[in-house]
Amino acid sequence: MGISPKQFSQMQKRLDSAGSGSEIALGLNKTHSVLLGIDPSLRGTGYGIIRVGPRRDQPTLLECGTIKCPPGLLHSHCFLQIGTTLRRAIEKHQPTVCVVEGLFYVHNLKTAIVMGEARGAALLVAAEFGLDIFEMAPRRVKQAIVGYGGAQKLAVAKMIQRMLSLQDLPEPDAADALALALAYLQESGKPTLSPLEKI
Repeated sequence: MGISPKQFSQMQKRLDSAGSGSEIALGLNKTHSVLLGIDPSLRGTGYGIIRVGPRRDQPTLLECGTIKCPPGLLHSHCFLQIGTTLRRAIEKHQPTVCVVEGLFYVHNLKTAIVMGEARGAALLVAAEFGLDIFEMAPRRVKQAIVGYGGAQKLAVAKMIQRMLSLQDLPEPDAADALALALAYLQESGKPTLSPLEKI
C-alpha cells in the first residue's frame, strides 16, 4: 500500500516529535504508567486498569470488573452507580489516561441515546480527575488485540487472559475494557496515519 507525499511528511513530523521526548504518535506520554479502559453500557459497563512496568510488553492487571445494573434500576441510579464505581477505582489506582470505546452504529435510536448517557456518566468521572481521554473504535481494538477486526468477544477475552497472564477468563465486558487499555498501549509509539485524538 502506497502513501502520499503529504502523509509521509505528517508521519515524519510525528516521528521527529516522538524522538524529541514530546508526546508520541497516539499521545501516550512516557509518564503514563497506569491506564484505564472503559466499555460503557447502561446495564453492564466494563472497566479495567493496568500498570505498565519497565517492560511495556508485560503490563499487569490492577483491577477490572463489570458495573452491573439490574433491569429494574432507574437509569439515573445506573449512572450514579457507574460514576461511583469508577470514581473509587480511579482514586485507588490513580490512572492518568482513559481509553473509552468509540460510538458505533445502532439500529434503535432509544438504545443509542441510553448508550450515550452511560458513556457520558463514565467520561464525566474521567474528566473530573483530569485524565487524558481517548476513544478507539471497536474494530480497531479487536484488530490490535486479536489481529482481526471482526473477532468475537470470547476470542478477545482469551487473548486478554493470555496477555495479562490471568488465571481465569475475565468477564466479557471487563475483557473489552482491558482490551481498550492494551490496544492503546500497543499502538502508542508506533508511526500511524490515523493517530488517536483526545476527547
